[in-house]
Amino acid sequence: MQSQKPLQLTLAIIKPHIVKSPFVLQKIRDLIIDNNLKIVRSRRTIITQKEAELFYEEHKDKFFYNRLITFMCSGPSDIHILADHNAIIKWRKLMGPTKVYQAQYTAPNTIRGMFGLSDTRNATHGSDSIQSAMREIKIFFNDFDFKKWYEHEEKYYNLGQVHFDPIAFLHTINKGFININTEKITE
Repeated sequence: MQSQKPLQLTLAIIKPHIVKSPFVLQKIRDLIIDNNLKIVRSRRTIITQKEAELFYEEHKDKFFYNRLITFMCSGPSDIHILADHNAIIKWRKLMGPTKVYQAQYTAPNTIRGMFGLSDTRNATHGSDSIQSAMREIKIFFNDFDFKKWYEHEEKYYNLGQVHFDPIAFLHTINKGFININTEKITE
């Protein structure tokens, strides 16, 4: 069997003002699916003050820090772990520039170009590197085991042997494929 290039994981956050708008939320979900990003984990939650402070600790001394923390804790956010061969770059390209004004003029068909309201309310977040993704995923999915996922689950996502549940907005491993093809997949 030819070895597949391993998938990359990234954290995606759909911010509170988007979650409050079902039509916009659905448009963003459609973009994720249409671009073949796989949703490995998914949760809707109100981000706690502690999580927000840990997540944005690099911005602690910046003028917008308190506004950002307050906004991110203001209502439910959808938080996902996305997977693809170049998940970080792919998700960031779909989001567009961080600064909404720039996104609206240089990348109007991106998520932030279409749905961002301000630099704080720029619709989405995405990790900017593998190291950031690992750190950020651990904040919101503290029980997620990277090593275990790569050893036991990644191959099924990589081969497309997953099922998409639109209600849960999550891809799960196709259990029928595991039972029938275990010997072919595992080495």
